[in-house]
Amino acid sequence: MNGISRLDIKQLRILSALLKLKNVSDVARKMGLTQQAISEQLRKLRDLFDDRLFIRQGNTMVATPKAIALEKPINQILTQVEALLIPKQFIPSSYKGVFTISATDYAIAALLPQLLEITRREAPGLKLIIRDFASDNVNQLISAGELDLLISFPEFIPANLIYDTLFEEQHICIAGKNTVFSSSTLSLAEVAAHPQLVVSASRANLRGSHDQWFADKGYARNIVMSVPGFSFVPDLLCSTDLIAFYPSRLLPNAKVKKLEVELLPPPFKVIAAWHPRSNNSDIHQWLIAQLKRI
Repeated sequence: MNGISRLDIKQLRILSALLKLKNVSDVARKMGLTQQAISEQLRKLRDLFDDRLFIRQGNTMVATPKAIALEKPINQILTQVEALLIPKQFIPSSYKGVFTISATDYAIAALLPQLLEITRREAPGLKLIIRDFASDNVNQLISAGELDLLISFPEFIPANLIYDTLFEEQHICIAGKNTVFSSSTLSLAEVAAHPQLVVSASRANLRGSHDQWFADKGYARNIVMSVPGFSFVPDLLCSTDLIAFYPSRLLPNAKVKKLEVELLPPPFKVIAAWHPRSNNSDIHQWLIAQLKRI
């Protein structure tokens, strides 16, 4: 170990260059060093290997048998070190591993069927674990390495994570397919007053993501029921007189119909987020690219 601690890559490069060029001046010029620096490194190499390594004959450095024997293994080492610095091309079809995604039920419905189709076709060695999105402990789980990727909305993502926007989504106002309204286009006042169903994924309460938007317009919503996910909404609307705001990518659905309203809430972003340690991960980058394709 003492010998290894005294040897560095620069010395190996100098020794390799001397074996090839057989001239101190030429090696110094090639490596951008002074002849004195080359000579000093050669002195250290002689001490380390307990051999003269080179004998000067005129302007030529003649290698000793010891130096000649070192040439092949030193060149192999330098080649392997250089290979470490060359970016390797990621080949999805050759990848084997398990990847854990935490996603909202919306993301599971809107994105994951297509993602699974892509991964089965292009990366059959990739196995996916899909977990429910739990906003309360998501940071702890991803920091501990129990999650690899989050698919959610920006307001549910901890500030210390990195994220990329996959697309923008729009909530559409919907009702059960047989629900009848007196007017073809509903005013905001009519929408606010009508009994509504909201999705409260992170907290079990009678609050929806567009409450503040309605309040800014001067209306209080008549929310009468909340459910933990979007998958419940069509069945509940189909059997009641409730209305709801529902992501456009989950439509059409035979159980519900789109309502015309005078103004829709602002669009929102759907994002993929990951821990900074995975920023250069090939599999992360590839999966995110596929999600953006979808």
